Amino acid sequence: MAAMRTCLVALVVALGFLFLERPATAAAETTAEMSAERRQEVQSLLRRLNKTPLATIQSPDGDIIDCVHVSKQPAFDHPLLKNHTIQMRPSYHPRSLNQNYNITTNPITQTWHQNGKCPENTIPIRRTMVEDVLRASSISRYGKKRPRSIPNLNSISGPDTPNVLNGHKHAVAAAQDNKCYGTKASFNLWQPTIARTNDFSLSQLWVTAGSYSGNDLNTIEAGWQVYPAMYGDSNTRLFIYWTRDAYEHTGCYNLGCPGFVQTNNQIAIGGSLSPISTYGGTQYDLDILVWKDAPSGNWWLQVGGNDVGYWPSSIFSYLQDSASSVEWGGEVFSPDAGQTSTQMGSGHFPNEGFGKASHIKNMLVVDSSNTLRLPSGVNLLAEQSNCYNVQSGTSVDWGTYIYFGGPGKNPNCP
Repeated sequence: MAAMRTCLVALVVALGFLFLERPATAAAETTAEMSAERRQEVQSLLRRLNKTPLATIQSPDGDIIDCVHVSKQPAFDHPLLKNHTIQMRPSYHPRSLNQNYNITTNPITQTWHQNGKCPENTIPIRRTMVEDVLRASSISRYGKKRPRSIPNLNSISGPDTPNVLNGHKHAVAAAQDNKCYGTKASFNLWQPTIARTNDFSLSQLWVTAGSYSGNDLNTIEAGWQVYPAMYGDSNTRLFIYWTRDAYEHTGCYNLGCPGFVQTNNQIAIGGSLSPISTYGGTQYDLDILVWKDAPSGNWWLQVGGNDVGYWPSSIFSYLQDSASSVEWGGEVFSPDAGQTSTQMGSGHFPNEGFGKASHIKNMLVVDSSNTLRLPSGVNLLAEQSNCYNVQSGTSVDWGTYIYFGGPGKNPNCP
């Protein structure tokens, strides 16, 4: 029981920090309507984010993908990375004890690939537009998360846990390990329906250390999300996030601030993913692996079998050593949490099973010998199981897995 309580404390503090976006109508603001000061702030941010490209690709979904030289990417604006030497490839990959863990049944592509690819020695960056910035709660908070308060969670996680999950609903699994060096899992791809522009729905992994109460929570996050207020559409998109101070000042989504160093020229972080699973039809999964490269100390990201880049060890505190908790699952955010019909996963409950409920399978952790192994114990958390729920299981083909999700508001969900 004590171990479970400890695990859930780490889980709760890691999950609940998303900023409230400004109303969708605010996106209608144009540069002509802005004050001179505000216009200058927006343009200054865009100059920092949008580096000069060597090539540009117009995606069919409306994105503009800039191919930026790998040495000119936003990461190197970070003061700790001014003289950073790029690690173009990891020293080695985690070992697998089961070859099934390396199988991806269907290839995943990104929509922008239909119109081209970025050349060698460049990385694809989704261009940030004025309207993207104007949908944020403020210019300074663009692409960042922010702590919010919630009703007391003492019944779940103990009296020392802060109230931080306002507007957030989860259906997740958590594994506690004093020394964890990464995780791998296969994420079922869906396109959940979003009830309002400010809502989002996602499926992701969290690698965490530190604590929210100490303002030193370190997180590495990766997965897919549907987030109209962030991207201006309802596409399913690849995303990453990181912080080292409980989301107070450091970290951001994707490449929206200095930190993550990308080395791959084919995968656009923040780009749309396709194809997507259909209810009762073909299922598509995306393998995501995050692990600590011991010689460099960097935390590498692999997506669909492709090494994408890394979070440098120097931008963290606790994660310079190891993680203490790993989580996998779904999350919905809405200002009307408990009253929203925003879907999680497929929009169907776990008990419907394969092809109907969303799943995450082959959930593994990386141990100190750089070996992928089954998590030693998995605890489940769903704040409102009648809205969104989670179930776990094990099998020969899927290892440790979960089904999760739900429709949100329904006759049994207040």
